[in-house]
Amino acid sequence: MPKKIKVSDEVLQLAKEAAKDAKNTDELRTAQSVLIPGLLNVPDRIAGQIIGRSRGTVVQMRKKFGELEQSQDRNWGGRRYAYMTIEEEQQFMSEFLDKASRGGILVVSDIKRAFEAQVGQEVAKTTIYRMLDRHDWRSIIPRPRHPNSDTEAQEGFKKTPENRD
Repeated sequence: MPKKIKVSDEVLQLAKEAAKDAKNTDELRTAQSVLIPGLLNVPDRIAGQIIGRSRGTVVQMRKKFGELEQSQDRNWGGRRYAYMTIEEEQQFMSEFLDKASRGGILVVSDIKRAFEAQVGQEVAKTTIYRMLDRHDWRSIIPRPRHPNSDTEAQEGFKKTPENRD
């Protein structure tokens, strides 16, 4: 005996509305490809005979109807796969970024080890670089001077005519 499909009441209601509002035969048959097997509890082969299409076409039409209905609810932006939320990443990165802002150097391998310890699995180094980029950390560039340097003391060491002694 062929497998009968299970259609939720919500989808059946949407298919009824689509059948009522259909502007051409393709839209009507697409709605019928959901309604007939769902309401009459018949296999796709029988539904295909009723609407004048093959079993495979009925399956494709039902799938297309489901995709059309789901596409109205979908929001395809953003991150789907992440080890941490943005807030958790900010909290994790705060100690490293604070250290770097005080003149320390960000060592990606140290961040990677700490990150792997927190998430409990091994990650690629690019994951850390992308996380740094997400939190607006620029690439490492030599600073014109050290944050703790004393410009007056440096002036005293320069070889100038005043300091020839």
